[in-house]
Amino acid sequence: MRPEERIAALGFSEADTATLTEHFLDAESRGKLGHGLSRIDWLETLGDLQPDAHPRRLLTEPGYERWDGNGALGYLTLAAIVEAQLESPPAHARVVAASNCFPTGVLGWYARRLAAGGLAAAVTATSPARLPHPKGVEPLTGTNPLAIAIPSSDGKPLVTDVSMGAVTHGDVLRGAARPEELVPFGGELSHKAFALALGLQLFVEALAGEGYGAVLVVAPPEADPVPTLREQAAGLRLPGDS
Repeated sequence: MRPEERIAALGFSEADTATLTEHFLDAESRGKLGHGLSRIDWLETLGDLQPDAHPRRLLTEPGYERWDGNGALGYLTLAAIVEAQLESPPAHARVVAASNCFPTGVLGWYARRLAAGGLAAAVTATSPARLPHPKGVEPLTGTNPLAIAIPSSDGKPLVTDVSMGAVTHGDVLRGAARPEELVPFGGELSHKAFALALGLQLFVEALAGEGYGAVLVVAPPEADPVPTLREQAAGLRLPGDS
């Protein structure tokens, strides 16, 4: 059965099925297999899916929006937020806080879409506690990735997307990594990744409230720094390049 058929069989609409399929296939194409088609296997095990749920925009102001997942998958909540920003971009900058937004998948996917639409973007989201303190055993914070995308006049935005774990939870789920390998990255400097993970978690919780959430910052760029950087890099692969 094709991926879209499996997703549709879970009760998702045609539009939502297309969004989820595109997300998973893009992850596969970029080597992020823990966030790719293996996630359909995971969705099929969930007993609390609400395929008919739709995210809600609770508040909109020129520089701020508040959203609630309202039972929808985080993938679909963030996708709806991205489309809303592209349809009505801020004059200068906007912070978007989303509560009940999980799971969110590859944050670079959303950031890349925003950059393709002409917006510089930073996206972060929280997850269940999975990373222990470098000197501890019990998980204290999620992997809490951070994606940043900068548009470019050459049509190739620069996109960084970093999880704070040495491996991803998705790789653990698909059996490509052991649970004990899910620790902050960095070896002897893992306290830095732990600090980032904890800071991002508390930042999201402060803006979006308890539970798993996401925060986006979007803004039309005032300059075009990426082409100059690519010249300086002299053909080296930069973050987000395929």
